[in-house]
Amino acid sequence: MDYKASGVDIDAGNETVRRIRGLARSTFTSAVLSDIGSFGGLFRLESARFREPVLVSSADGVGTKLRVAFLAGRHETVGADLVNHCVNDILVQGAEPLFFLDYFGTGRLSPAVAESVVAGMARACRENQCALLGGETAEMPGFYADGEYDIAGFIVGVVDRERLITGTSITPGDVLIGVPSSGLHTNGYSLARRIVFDHLKLAVDSFVPELGQTVGEALLEPHRSYLPTVRPLLASGRIKGMAHVTGGGITDNLPRILPSGTAARVRTSSWSVPAVFRWLQENGRVPASDMLRTFNMGVGLVVVVAPEHGEQLSAALGAPIIGDVVPGEPGVTYW
Repeated sequence: MDYKASGVDIDAGNETVRRIRGLARSTFTSAVLSDIGSFGGLFRLESARFREPVLVSSADGVGTKLRVAFLAGRHETVGADLVNHCVNDILVQGAEPLFFLDYFGTGRLSPAVAESVVAGMARACRENQCALLGGETAEMPGFYADGEYDIAGFIVGVVDRERLITGTSITPGDVLIGVPSSGLHTNGYSLARRIVFDHLKLAVDSFVPELGQTVGEALLEPHRSYLPTVRPLLASGRIKGMAHVTGGGITDNLPRILPSGTAARVRTSSWSVPAVFRWLQENGRVPASDMLRTFNMGVGLVVVVAPEHGEQLSAALGAPIIGDVVPGEPGVTYW
């Protein structure tokens, strides 16, 4: 017996590293002090830029959106999803990304598939101006089904302590701005897949007239990064809080940033719900409350600001005011 006969192909692993080395290097900044292949990634923090730098980190995955990628044979978009999701998670605290690391686990390593996934990550890292510093590629035969893989992302960013956005200054009367999403992002896919593939019996390449595109195109729309939109506003100090609308929807994510003694009112008619959500709700006969707690419903980021800044920041973000903060305990009321 040998290792390859047991299902692990070291040569395929080396070929994967060869393919992705250039992709990762394309994201490197002058702060990166190591190369792909080192045991640890080295990054120099330019501390002179900050009076009191605070590192902010997060880790996340893409969930069962991966199954749609498997069916469609499209792998680059999920790599971008992973990076953008992680970027948004630290952005809500005012941090800008420094570097990103990934985990790619599979049963049988396909260098071409791994390259496609990492290409998406590298593109998103360049767009978000952060370095793809390193990662782990694990080939585990018997653990994943053939043709399947899982990915996870780990991000580190920085913010000056005086510019941390914590939500503690939120008070009744503040307004909520709902920044549009680009689709389902990376949440709600277990329900979406059940409606589309189990109930409607559609294929990934089925064209849906109501959506003007195929099922695969609609469900694989990349997760939007809010960094380019929000970054110019961070220095103003006018943003009191931000909630990244992920699993749990507005219902569960907005209360995470509300201090004790405050609650949120959200007017559901204040924004236009994208067609994909209306189509899923109608065909799955999903209750409105479940839709709001499963999907982002077209709002991927909620920004909280004082009422006197509401109209100005609403225009700057290209997003409507969708509600306000009222006295109460953290929670969301829809009207």
